[in-house]
Amino acid sequence: MNQIIDIFNLIFFAPVINLLVLIFQGLSALNIPGALGFSIISLTILIRVLVWPFMSQQIKATKKMADLKPHLDALKKKHKGDKQALASAQMALYKEHGVNPAGGCLPALIQIPVFIALYQAIINILPGAGGHLDKINSLLYFPQLKLPSALDPNFFGLNLGIKPSDFGKYGILLLLVPIVTALLTFVQSKMTLPKPIKHYPSDSPKEGKEKEGLEESMGQVQSQMVYLMPVMIGYFAFSFPIGLAIYWNTYTILGIIQQYKVSGWGGMEWLISKIKYQR
Repeated sequence: MNQIIDIFNLIFFAPVINLLVLIFQGLSALNIPGALGFSIISLTILIRVLVWPFMSQQIKATKKMADLKPHLDALKKKHKGDKQALASAQMALYKEHGVNPAGGCLPALIQIPVFIALYQAIINILPGAGGHLDKINSLLYFPQLKLPSALDPNFFGLNLGIKPSDFGKYGILLLLVPIVTALLTFVQSKMTLPKPIKHYPSDSPKEGKEKEGLEESMGQVQSQMVYLMPVMIGYFAFSFPIGLAIYWNTYTILGIIQQYKVSGWGGMEWLISKIKYQR
């Protein structure tokens, strides 16, 4: 176990720590206020740009699988009780549409250790959040990067080391942090869903039935993803230091931009259309 931790620290944690400290020291040398907050944002953007190709691949694979879900549900009904026939039909469907069922897994697996390292780097550098500057300093490549014993945690009036759950002590406005985090997560989750299905008066009974089946399949996905994930992430933002929420929100905003570029507004299109119509 210790060997695995040492390898993780060598390949992922130490490089991320050094990047974060290098950015922080550079911003501090320029006397930029809120250097710690801007360091977290800058590092998050840098890492997101580095994994951008992997994320694009994952988004495309996820979209293809979502588009095929109604067809997969139809195959399950057709070959109910015959697992071998179902597996063959599914593989033929994947081949026909050029879909690799595991296409979205590998990019996600590549990103996991990077984001764990980023999380660990941020939690260790935040004052008052259980940070361990001695651990950080021991992993720095150059002694010139060594951090002082105390860092300024202020970022636009916010202490990055406190938690929104302590709003009774620091003010009720802290609750805006998990609310914004949950809303951003909801937008991104909603965008991963297929566009809403439109019904027309000219639809035949067969077309209407097919669309109802598609809506049923999409509804199952929505109930699992769109509402549970924002609540869970919002709770994490409520329980963890604000510095981590800044990282997550920066990452999510970039994710929304990438999701839009790759597959459009997706399940958010109805709301965007409604806003445009009201204008």
